[in-house]
Amino acid sequence: MKAKLAVQYPELILLDVMLLGDHGFTLCKYICQYSSVPIIMLTAVSDETDQIVGLELGADDYIAKPFSPRQLVARIRALLRRTQQLQETTMSKPKAIRFARWRLDTSTQSLNHQVTGQDVEMTSSDFALFMLFIENPQQLMERNAISNATRGRETKRQERGIDVQVSRLRQRLKDNGRQSTIIKIVRGNGYIFIADITYEP
Repeated sequence: MKAKLAVQYPELILLDVMLLGDHGFTLCKYICQYSSVPIIMLTAVSDETDQIVGLELGADDYIAKPFSPRQLVARIRALLRRTQQLQETTMSKPKAIRFARWRLDTSTQSLNHQVTGQDVEMTSSDFALFMLFIENPQQLMERNAISNATRGRETKRQERGIDVQVSRLRQRLKDNGRQSTIIKIVRGNGYIFIADITYEP
């Protein structure tokens, strides 16, 4: 896999958690360090921990075994469609976005803190989620709306994936304290991007 990726990245990677050799999580982390290619993780049906870990490492979605081929194809198509829409949206966006002392370069998907100089690389799922908030500032974003926009599907009952992804994004933005200044949690409802935004042409 690493030899293939050294030559060219595919449009999407379907990655099983249980692999011979490198663990699926190890490969997921490796991929996200060097590429924004979307990843769907295959996990055991009852293992929520695997699902959460995969999302925290940068996977875009997961599907639990056993699954039907039609369900898998539907997930792949939805994620590829979202990725294409994100690319089109990014092309029409300004070069950079500033908010709460952060600067996001939309072409490289990298964050820079304007005070500390810290650079933060975003995964494709981080970037998709962030752009969704940027496009809907000061608006309540419910979990189903976020899942539909970023994954092409609604969340399942008791599913924690969206919460995990938002939490990871807030950690990257150093916004995980009690008093949020960027993404506010509305208990039981969703999230609101509350920071002021300015654009660089």
